[in-house]
Amino acid sequence: MTEVHTKEPPCDAELDAAGLECPMPLLKAKLELNRLASGEVLKVTATDPGSQRDFHSFAKLAGHTMLHEETADGVFRYWLRKA
Repeated sequence: MTEVHTKEPPCDAELDAAGLECPMPLLKAKLELNRLASGEVLKVTATDPGSQRDFHSFAKLAGHTMLHEETADGVFRYWLRKA
């Protein structure tokens, strides 16, 4: 059997929000994005299924770019480029 490896986009900071319930993954991501410079990328790992809706809405409203998103085995990963 052949394994398929996808290359993750590079990131400047990572946030592990696994195990946190809404709204904590988003709140922690906002705080981390505040520490980054414009154009830098934050990778967020979450396990809350509601994070999909939250992160897409947040990125759109705040002007950030959702560069990449992965979902596997109940784990959600997001790469956000700060506006």
